[in-house]
Amino acid sequence: MSSQTMENMKSNIECSEELPLSSSYEMAMEALSSLITRQKRGDRSSVGGKYGKLDRMLMYLKILGLEEKIAGLKIIHVAGTKGKGSTCTFCEAILRECGFRTGLFISPHLIDVRERIRLDGLDISEEKFLVHFWDCWNQLKEKVTNDLPMPPLFQFLTILAFKIFTWEEVDVAIIEVGLGGTNDSTNVIKEPVVCGIASLGMDHTETLGDTLGKIASHKAGIFKHQIPAFTVPQLSEAMDVLQQRARELEVPLEVAAPLDHKQLKGLKLGLSGDHQFINAGLAVSLCKCWLQSTGNWGKLLKNANQEDDMMEAFLRGLSTARLSGRAQIVYDTPLKSYNVSEVTESSFGDLIFYLDGAHSPESMDACARWFSNAVKGSRNSPSSSFVKVENRVNGYIHHKKENTEESNTISKQILLFNCMEVRDPHILLPQLVRTCASSGTRFSKALFVPSISTYNKVTSGDSIIPSDLSVRDLSWQFNLQRIWEKIIHNKDVVVDESSKMDKFHSLNLPPYEFLYEDGSSSKPANKSLSFSAVMPSLPLTIRWLRDCVKENPSLRLQVLVTGSLHLVGDVLKLLRSHGFSLDPGLAILNIPYIEEGRGMLYL
Repeated sequence: MSSQTMENMKSNIECSEELPLSSSYEMAMEALSSLITRQKRGDRSSVGGKYGKLDRMLMYLKILGLEEKIAGLKIIHVAGTKGKGSTCTFCEAILRECGFRTGLFISPHLIDVRERIRLDGLDISEEKFLVHFWDCWNQLKEKVTNDLPMPPLFQFLTILAFKIFTWEEVDVAIIEVGLGGTNDSTNVIKEPVVCGIASLGMDHTETLGDTLGKIASHKAGIFKHQIPAFTVPQLSEAMDVLQQRARELEVPLEVAAPLDHKQLKGLKLGLSGDHQFINAGLAVSLCKCWLQSTGNWGKLLKNANQEDDMMEAFLRGLSTARLSGRAQIVYDTPLKSYNVSEVTESSFGDLIFYLDGAHSPESMDACARWFSNAVKGSRNSPSSSFVKVENRVNGYIHHKKENTEESNTISKQILLFNCMEVRDPHILLPQLVRTCASSGTRFSKALFVPSISTYNKVTSGDSIIPSDLSVRDLSWQFNLQRIWEKIIHNKDVVVDESSKMDKFHSLNLPPYEFLYEDGSSSKPANKSLSFSAVMPSLPLTIRWLRDCVKENPSLRLQVLVTGSLHLVGDVLKLLRSHGFSLDPGLAILNIPYIEEGRGMLYL
């Protein structure tokens, strides 16, 4: 590294230390927000200049002196419609357990942008993020012209990830494609070690095309001449395109078989859901190929008595992989929500959140199957109890729980839903209902709520929850409610939007009895809807759910949060925050505990 580069880095470290870390980080978030070029998904990017996206990427990399350094990274490059993030997460965990220094770049983030860049399995620290962020920012700002403006958000974060991985000298960089493949910002990777294509389906059709074949063509754009590639079983329309492109580039393309649960030797995948066996199978094939292509397979075997010993590292990786917001279970506890002196073990019912950011028909089907299986499994599990022990490890508070006897618990399955307007709820909601019903799971109620996060602002995990939530337009949520009620009643139902809930007031929330009632025994009359409600805000909804289990200690609410990763991230942020201060006495437990191999969080 040149002495000039070192001096620039030191200068950025000194600048960042002049401000409190939190202030400097919030400034970085404001700077990132200025790079957002679209107000909502579906809008066309307004980036100017005469160069195409990938041409701009190469110019940015040249400014930062990263072209040759990226060529030195040993990269696993993964595209796909669903499962690519999970596949990358499995790959990172496996190779880390094999003893390698790992870098992982995935998107989107749920709570904090640093989730997108992991080093050795952990989100990059604020300190490191800030040093590299401002170094990139300042160098690029100096070179801005009309023809070469600042990069949009995803491009900048991609560049930042490359810079961090080269600086940190990772042994392996696992890079998830952002959108498509051919024109994706990550596709400046010229010689990856191996490429992967996860499951393909219909998504981002406004950009990638309205057929599976067109979408597959974009995904196959990451294939490089004679570089090995793996995919999973695909529909023939997609597989034909992948194979044709592979032949053209002389790519040895193999189909990775889904992992068999017997291969786990009694362990459970760290990411829940039957669909994860497909992603795990792809990850295993990618990691084996990476080890063989980099000459590490033989080295590892020399240090092991037999191949089975090395496979133990694969099993550890598969069973400990973690990815927030995908088939994630969070047990909420009331200790921080109310006066602790008033809490006894029988004071509250159970409030359990099942979070999955499914937002396509295929992922919604997988989400529904996972939720149904999880709910069935919980029927034989003990009721949740209160936190007894705290252990702080690596910045996380690990909470151990004591079992309590299961008493006359009444379980209710609740849907907490929102989706972006570019999605089609006429497809997503029926898919969810059908798949759940086929497994014997039916929702007692559905709650439709606006998200907190906005498309045009990047916030940190410590950002204050906005106070102007009362001005949110709820017309989209009322539309979702109409669709839901039509599904349930099999006919159009009139939704009363006369009260737009312009201001927060307890009268705008349903009575607690709303959740206790059996909606199936009543019929819509006089504009009264028995199966659903539009909620004025997400913070109020979380508090209302907590109040419901406080009022009825025998109640177990199993809340599926889905339809949008934005919504899932907002819920996680609320549950992890120190308190969203709608009430002076309201505070929420800060840090989650991840139970080994189960993908569950205890809050």
